Amino acid sequence: MTISVPATTANLGPGFDCLGLSLEFRNEFKLLPAQNTSVQIYGEGEGVERFLIDNMFVKIFRKTLKELSIPKQHFSFIFTNQIPVSRGMGSSSAVIIGAISAAYMLAGIPLDKNKILENALVYEHHPDNITPAIFGGFNIAVLDTYQNQKKVYHSTHKMPSFLRAVMVIPGRSISTKYSRQTLPKKYTTTEAVFNLSRASLLSAAFIKGEWELLRVASKDRFHQERRMRNFPILFSVQKCALENGALMSTLSGSGSSFFNLCYEDDVNRLKDALQKRFYNFRIVDMKLDNEGLQILPNQE
Repeated sequence: MTISVPATTANLGPGFDCLGLSLEFRNEFKLLPAQNTSVQIYGEGEGVERFLIDNMFVKIFRKTLKELSIPKQHFSFIFTNQIPVSRGMGSSSAVIIGAISAAYMLAGIPLDKNKILENALVYEHHPDNITPAIFGGFNIAVLDTYQNQKKVYHSTHKMPSFLRAVMVIPGRSISTKYSRQTLPKKYTTTEAVFNLSRASLLSAAFIKGEWELLRVASKDRFHQERRMRNFPILFSVQKCALENGALMSTLSGSGSSFFNLCYEDDVNRLKDALQKRFYNFRIVDMKLDNEGLQILPNQE
C-alpha cells in the first residue's frame, strides 16, 4: 500500500492553533511485505541516520497495530518526502497520519478520516495541521471535550484552482517547542479582540471568496511577530511578498517557512521577486490541495 499525505500551513496569521490549509506538496509512505524490517528515505530526510534508526512512522505504525491486536509483521518502508522537516509545513503531522492510516488499512479497517483524526490527536495536540492534512482544503478546527475525551470539531471548505501558494523555505529550522516558549502566558483584551476579529474575517473571506480582505484579515498579535523576532529576516520576506502580489503573507506554523497566497497570474512575479531578494532560501510554488489523505495503489 502507499499512503499520501499533503503538507499544510497552519495558523494563517490570527488563527492560532485553529486555522489551516492543505498544500499539494506530499509525502508518500509505501509499505511492502518483507522478511526483515528496513527503512528507505528519499527526498527530505534522506541520509539522516536518526530517521533510519528511530523512525517515528514505524513506531506509531507498530503501536497502532498493537492497539488493534494485529501481530507484528515485517515490512520494507519506503518513504518519498517532499515536505521539509521542522519548517512549519506539517511534516510531523504527515508522518502521524500516514502511520495510523497504514495500520488501519493493514488491519482491513475501511478508511474513516474522522477516526484517523481522532487517533492522530493522541500524537499531535493541535488540530490546525492534522485536520487539513486529512481532509484537504481550508479548515477551521477546534478542540472540545466530549464524554470526557478531547474531540476535534471542524469545518472544511474547498479552495479554488486559480489561487496558488508560494512558500519561502529557509535552510534554518525552528523548534515548535522552543517557539511556543517565547509566547506569553496571558494576552490583553485588546490583543484578544484584534485576533478574534481578524480570524473571523479571514474565515469568512476564505468561505465567501473575498480574497481582497485577506491582507487585513491575516494580521496577528498573538504569536507571529514574537516568533519572527528570532529570525528577523522574515519581516523582510513578508514585506517583499505583500509588495509583489501576495494576497496574504504569514508565518507557516511556527516557522521558519513563510506562506504566501496569490492569484495564479501573479505566481511568477511573486516568485521572481522573492528569489531575487532571498537567493539563499528555497522558493517553491504549489497548488492548494482539496483531497487531503489519500490511499494509492502500489505501482510495480
